[in-house]
Amino acid sequence: MRIAVDAMGGDHVPEHPVNGAILAARELDVEVVLVGDEAVLRSHLTRAGSPAGIKIVHAEQVIAMDESPATAMRGKRRSSIHVGARLLRDGEVQGFVSAGNTGAVMAVVKVIVGSIPGVDRPALAVVLPTETGRAVVVDAGANIEPKSRQLVQFAVMGQHFAREILGVERPRVGLLSIGEEAGKGNELIRTAHGMLSEAPLDFIGNVEAGDLYGGRADVVVCDGFTGNILLKASESVVEMLRALLREEFSRTWGGRIGAVLARGAFRRLRQRVDYEELGGAPLLGVRGLAVICHGRSSPRALRNGVRVAMEYAAHDVSQRIEEALATLRPVARAPDGDPTDTRA
Repeated sequence: MRIAVDAMGGDHVPEHPVNGAILAARELDVEVVLVGDEAVLRSHLTRAGSPAGIKIVHAEQVIAMDESPATAMRGKRRSSIHVGARLLRDGEVQGFVSAGNTGAVMAVVKVIVGSIPGVDRPALAVVLPTETGRAVVVDAGANIEPKSRQLVQFAVMGQHFAREILGVERPRVGLLSIGEEAGKGNELIRTAHGMLSEAPLDFIGNVEAGDLYGGRADVVVCDGFTGNILLKASESVVEMLRALLREEFSRTWGGRIGAVLARGAFRRLRQRVDYEELGGAPLLGVRGLAVICHGRSSPRALRNGVRVAMEYAAHDVSQRIEEALATLRPVARAPDGDPTDTRA
């Protein structure tokens, strides 16, 4: 399998993308294509001993993390994001991983690669740990103000992601709200609740944030504004707990000994909750596979972003999503302006 990595996207470029690519090439059965300034990347790879399994494709422009996606889309067509998206579109790679400007990656991939029929807007899928395993949250930041029919599309995409990637035979789909009752939430949530109830899904109704971590649902659907806040809050809680544990274990000799004895348990816990181990967020709903990672991603996180791309591509999730969306009622696939959608 061949996966492209945006070597010029993120807070620590090109060191972290290059080192992440090296880890992936060494530890995974993959060929990594680094996209970026060839001279700069060649220099870094030479210092690393020119590891096997890595190819370079030149891209002379860079989209900064704070650039407007619309401006970047029009004005930097030779950027690493554009070149990576074209590689994906042309079938030269099976996936594209970037820790760059999230809005730019989404806009460029949607325009160049294209969306799956029946998908109004692609959505970010983030896997979070629960008491019983894992759950996927859709959307985690791509769509700030979606329409109700788009939440139905998110649910279908999330269902197939949970089935193929998380291995859940019958994923339970919940709608994130402020209460379990069907009438709770704003107009978007109330309308979406009715539509989800009639969709070909194992819909369990509204769920609250606490239900997510308790493992009540395998797929949690929400708008991108809410989902991104949920994601960032979850990550900050994990960081806080790690810091508090280090502080408490270092207070006494007994604590230090206990930390050593519990090292294996802590390692396994980190694998379940640390964003570096979970990798990036697939952009569901596009014809190819794009994985968006944190801007501050470490080499280990980017290596796992490549792993996520490989898993997604191996299970052909995009094709399964396309087949499922074709069975939805017309309202969930209607163009903007359909009077049957109260938010259109």
